[in-house]
Amino acid sequence: MIFTKTEFDGVYIIELEKIEDDRGFFARYYDIKKFKEMGLNPKIAQCSISFNKKKGIIRGMHYQIQPFQEEKLVYCNKGKIFDVIIDLRPKSKTFKKWLGITLDSHNKIIYIPKGFAHGFQTLQNNTLVNYQISEFLMPEYSRGIKWNDSNFQIKWPLKPTIISKKDQSYQQFRY
Repeated sequence: MIFTKTEFDGVYIIELEKIEDDRGFFARYYDIKKFKEMGLNPKIAQCSISFNKKKGIIRGMHYQIQPFQEEKLVYCNKGKIFDVIIDLRPKSKTFKKWLGITLDSHNKIIYIPKGFAHGFQTLQNNTLVNYQISEFLMPEYSRGIKWNDSNFQIKWPLKPTIISKKDQSYQQFRY
């Protein structure tokens, strides 16, 4: 695994170090010792999967507040997504900025620390996304930011096709 820092403190893009042959490839995408060496939280409280039938679906922007803020490791197992994070840490130099990267099954993984909202848009039909999350889902501490919040001006690559009622109901982010 190759860890690359981003301009966002604590956010890493992890590239797979593949062992390839005629069958395909094998690669690690999680290693507790390596995460500890990098100073990242290795705790995994739950693993979740998101299956998405159509391209253009937007899921997000989701986060949990203290004391249940969560780190996430996000990997696109099948298909392709445009993955987006928003820095909600008031003391951060990147506060209120967003980062978007393309993830697919042969590409990269993103490590997202506490204090970020997370979401994605599917770029292909039948997309499967895997999450490893450091905290359990605590609905009373869950929050969201509207996917098209004018405070952030996220440039989604495709016209949205499906957005859940819950995600549509989120309000503009208040600082």
